[in-house]
Amino acid sequence: MGKALIIGAGGVASVVIHKCCQNPDVFEEICIASRTVEKCEAIKAKLDGGKTKIQTAHVDADNTDMVIDLIKSFGPDIVINVALPYQDLTIMDACLATGVNYVDTANYEPPEIPKFEYSWQWAYKERFEKAGIIGLLGSGFDPGVTSVFCAYAQKHYFDEINYIDIVDANAGDHGYAFATNFNPEINIREITAPGSYWENGEWIETEPLSMKKVYDLPEIGPKDIYLLHHEEIESLAINIKGIKRIRFWMTFSEKYLTHLKVLENVGMTSIEPIEYEGKQIIPLQFLKAVLPDPASLGPRTKGKTNIGCIMQGIKDGKPRTYYVYNVCVHEECYAEVGSQAISYTTGVPAMIGAMMIMKGIWNKPGVHNIEEFDPDPFMEALNKCGLPWKESFSPTLLD
Repeated sequence: MGKALIIGAGGVASVVIHKCCQNPDVFEEICIASRTVEKCEAIKAKLDGGKTKIQTAHVDADNTDMVIDLIKSFGPDIVINVALPYQDLTIMDACLATGVNYVDTANYEPPEIPKFEYSWQWAYKERFEKAGIIGLLGSGFDPGVTSVFCAYAQKHYFDEINYIDIVDANAGDHGYAFATNFNPEINIREITAPGSYWENGEWIETEPLSMKKVYDLPEIGPKDIYLLHHEEIESLAINIKGIKRIRFWMTFSEKYLTHLKVLENVGMTSIEPIEYEGKQIIPLQFLKAVLPDPASLGPRTKGKTNIGCIMQGIKDGKPRTYYVYNVCVHEECYAEVGSQAISYTTGVPAMIGAMMIMKGIWNKPGVHNIEEFDPDPFMEALNKCGLPWKESFSPTLLD
């Protein structure tokens, strides 16, 4: 059916590539591109010989002209951005210049400011419309699947949704004293930033990790969950009818938080440059270099994840509650694609979002968050592609 350029060669990218190769009728040819072409070649070596043709390329995703040249030479129908959030805008600029559709999994974040929001990418909306191309934002799990869950609930089960709690729980164990399940730099910036949630038309800001609850999650049991700011809240507050409050929660163990606090106290999570032996270094980037690579956690990680949305609202004048979620098993993900469930739950939806566009199922030029499209074909694809979902109409609500 077409060609996809995949920018990135980390854990999530590896899952995207495996899943594209499982759907050769859609992804006839792919190009894996990264600053480290050896990583691209290693992934290609695992998958060569299948129906999907694979090539590799070197690209610096911070360099728009270099991305433009690569797009022109390969001629893709879509660019799947699974590089760093800092590079979203340069890749979007390249897609605009070449008239190619764009998909990512996380919104733009300036390297020098630990602040992620959609304003920078939403500013591209009219230019993408005029170019007749689609910019699909946040086609990971959260954002991504959780946003589709909300759109699905709005379409089928509610006249209005008043309260949404998104709960992201990882009950996996990798055996290390301290490691992050995705890019350490992005992960730690996200966790150490102030929390926030949307309530009654405004943002309420909280101190980092200051709001804690315990929630009993299906298949993994009671877990400590902490309120974080997360980007899907920003778009869901606009696109879900009747919303009064949206919050995002993530699980952390006491051991993890203790390590993080110590690192923060000694300055290792800082993004302010310091001088060391005559060179300028950023402590958080140095910490990233010494922590285990998330892509290496696959064979070590045991257990399950549970990510879903707990909702409360009105249907036919009566109150209704609804909980939709996915449970993913780390060992099963590794057996299938060689990655742990955190990479898997992000990579599979990135492929599905691209597939929706490649097949013409989602065809609305402009820059859009994923909940703006019909959720039904995406929900169906989740069941077929390794992320089956479950639902309950009697969840325990978070107060």
